[in-house]
Amino acid sequence: MKLPVYLYGHPVLRKIAEPLEPGYPDLKKLVADMYEAMYDSEGVGLAAPQIGKSIRLVVIDADPVSENFLECAGRKLTLINPEIEILDGDKIVRAEGCLSLPGISENVPRVEHIRLRWLDEDFQPHEEEISGFLARIVQHECDHLEGKVYIDHISAIRRQLIRRKLNDIVTGRVAVDYPVRYAPVAKRK
Repeated sequence: MKLPVYLYGHPVLRKIAEPLEPGYPDLKKLVADMYEAMYDSEGVGLAAPQIGKSIRLVVIDADPVSENFLECAGRKLTLINPEIEILDGDKIVRAEGCLSLPGISENVPRVEHIRLRWLDEDFQPHEEEISGFLARIVQHECDHLEGKVYIDHISAIRRQLIRRKLNDIVTGRVAVDYPVRYAPVAKRK
């Protein structure tokens, strides 16, 4: 089943996601469907709020960017109830985009050394120190679980400069080549 990606302006993207408990119905199918949606839209990560589910679930396959970021080689993660601890306070500014904000890319400051704790699909605990661009991907996706999107980390002036593009997404005046769900009030083209 092709899951649509919920676009900027949809209220589910601003909710704090609920913890995921063992016994969640059809979890393995949901995870497989999320990976499919992520691959179909050529993303490297997808959080459950982006497919309309306000639960603490993230899928990541960072391997497609491994040519430029070696730490991403072979890194495929399913994160349930992830927790991030910042290990280095120095922020690096890099460009980010998001499947929920198509056609926009902005420079975002983030730390690039974190400790990640999570549960896998079988609810087995894991802990790992992660650095570089992979740490950025994890932070970006985990922001979705807190009701945040990456543009929340840019200056008010930059947000003002992209306001028209954001409005185009909210009102459904944006071309996207993967299944999407617009905000409920969006006017279609």
